[in-house]
Amino acid sequence: MSTVQVPGVQRVEMFPAPSAPLATGVPLFLGLAAQGPVGMPQRLDRWPQFSELFGGSPELGSLAAAVQGFFANGGEVCHVVRLDEAVDPVVAVQAALDASATLEDVDLVGVPDASRLRRPGELPALEPDPVRVQTIQRAVIDHCELVETRVAILDSIPNAGQFAVLEQRRALTSSNATLYYPWILVQGAADTPPAFVPACGHVAGIYATTDREVGVQKAPANKAVTGALDLEMEITDEIQSNLNPVGVNCLRAFPGRGIRVWGARTLSTDTAWTYVNVRRLVLTLRRWIAATMTDVAFAPSDARLWGRVSRELTAHCTELYPRGALKGATPDQAFVVRCDASTNTGAEPGRVVAEISLAPRLPNEFVVVYIVYEAGGVSVVGPSDSIQ
Repeated sequence: MSTVQVPGVQRVEMFPAPSAPLATGVPLFLGLAAQGPVGMPQRLDRWPQFSELFGGSPELGSLAAAVQGFFANGGEVCHVVRLDEAVDPVVAVQAALDASATLEDVDLVGVPDASRLRRPGELPALEPDPVRVQTIQRAVIDHCELVETRVAILDSIPNAGQFAVLEQRRALTSSNATLYYPWILVQGAADTPPAFVPACGHVAGIYATTDREVGVQKAPANKAVTGALDLEMEITDEIQSNLNPVGVNCLRAFPGRGIRVWGARTLSTDTAWTYVNVRRLVLTLRRWIAATMTDVAFAPSDARLWGRVSRELTAHCTELYPRGALKGATPDQAFVVRCDASTNTGAEPGRVVAEISLAPRLPNEFVVVYIVYEAGGVSVVGPSDSIQ
């Protein structure tokens, strides 16, 4: 600001910088590493930082492959915690989750080494203990539900057939969790052969890319998995017809189209939260409210405050509408915000209640095309066309 030389009222034009967008597609990875700090989250914004902090030795586990797969598939920022191998695996995972609870940008959680963790002194087993894996994954789910803004990206047990995956899924139920199957084959480090690894890191990268290109309202599916050479199990239509309805997201190999994420469901039994993009839309809205409206705390609860809350929530939902996050011919059909005397009648002292109703768009999971054979030839019509 230049020095004012003349007494009186002076006009100064200022152009404040726009607020930074809310970060999404930022995962927290927990796993094994050769070196580096134990139990404390480390922020990475490029793949080479991993070896600088945690060293190599990919034979220890799948953490390195997950982080590399995340960046290869378009991820930009992640947090990594090296687990403490001197304690019980469940204790180590819980401690790492607790240490990460205050990270405001994290909205995804993966434990690529869930099937490899073992107790101190315990020899490696040929097959992972499914009960231990489920206990670890349950701890991650409980964490995501407690924090209320995160989604767990869980992996199937290695070498599992469809019935083993179904058994694993029965032990895991949450609207804040997803399960991906099967493991993928990736190129090993220098002088090491390709190896099968869980897909959570690669899938998290696809989440991040989809968020950046479209938004959390877009299902993170039908994207080719960069770095995936093959699948541990071939997934057929018959197999997926058993897994998809219960929320197991399959990775499929399609000739000429590569290996793709071919599912976008949560592990919820509530049909309102069947699709992960719908759940993440609401969780992200919750994060935005927490980050944007904390300054209204301790303000007098009256019509002026209700009006302000209503205006800010309406403005944010109005921004979501043209992005394709909500359905409806007009914004009025896409959402309703209420924060007035009707929502605050009988509210507890010191508490303001706002009500938001959203109509999120659902992914077109099934596209049906009818082929009609007629005397004059063959015609192809969509499901909305009438067939006489």
